[in-house]
Amino acid sequence: MGYEEFLKDYNDVLLPEEVQKILHIGKNTIYGFLADGTLKSVKIAGKYRIPKLYLYQFLYGDDESNQKRGK
Repeated sequence: MGYEEFLKDYNDVLLPEEVQKILHIGKNTIYGFLADGTLKSVKIAGKYRIPKLYLYQFLYGDDESNQKRGK
């Protein structure tokens, strides 16, 4: 599955609650990932927003590292 097909039923920018649901993780875990930069995000008006591209990279790594691993 490529990025183009990744979570196609969701908007391009996700709320932390949506990512929490997608990953089946708790509120503290998602906010911990966001606060320490494990999951990249942007802040808009002081609130976290996660572009789908960042979630894709979090789950699958970036294209360069996938190519080095033969994926």
